[in-house]
Amino acid sequence: MPTEYLQQPGQQDDPKPPQGVILLAAGFSRRFGGIKLNALLPNGNTVFGQTYARIKAATDNILVVTRPELLNILLAAGSPKDNTVLCPDADKGMGHTLACGIQGVPDWSAALVCLADMPFIKTATYTQLLNSLNEDSIVVPEFRGQRGNPVGFGRTWFELLAGATGDVGARGVMREHADSISKLAVEDEGVLRDVDVPGDLG
Repeated sequence: MPTEYLQQPGQQDDPKPPQGVILLAAGFSRRFGGIKLNALLPNGNTVFGQTYARIKAATDNILVVTRPELLNILLAAGSPKDNTVLCPDADKGMGHTLACGIQGVPDWSAALVCLADMPFIKTATYTQLLNSLNEDSIVVPEFRGQRGNPVGFGRTWFELLAGATGDVGARGVMREHADSISKLAVEDEGVLRDVDVPGDLG
């Protein structure tokens, strides 16, 4: 799988591997009718800008995965160039994008796989999810009985995630290892809300 690394994040000095976020931002916005990551929310923030800022308030360990055509837009919104992975074959589906991201992960004990079109998740929820992870985890947030995103994976699962393909992404791993999934109750409806069409912005 062709993957271009702008620069791989450096290793941490802490003897205990840190946790981090893989932020998937390579979609094609086909249902939106434009580049939704650059669309404005009612508060004036862009979809990507607000998502990234809320994650950044929870952790500095962020790996952004995008495609070359979106790079300048994301950089303008605050995405750090030195922690970005380009995935030229993102058109093959979210699974390929996730696999690109996993290949760029440094020495993390676990990763929270976040979607860039979910700007309504609270920073406290990201923190809660990150704190729940260990090397063997698969953790799914649940709001009032409904599963949402992002999903956390311990490094035990990284090799399987690196083989993800098509639009299935991590769902295939979760289906095959359903007995390893832990649900984490959160008081945040944002884990259920993504932006697919312009009406979702408000």
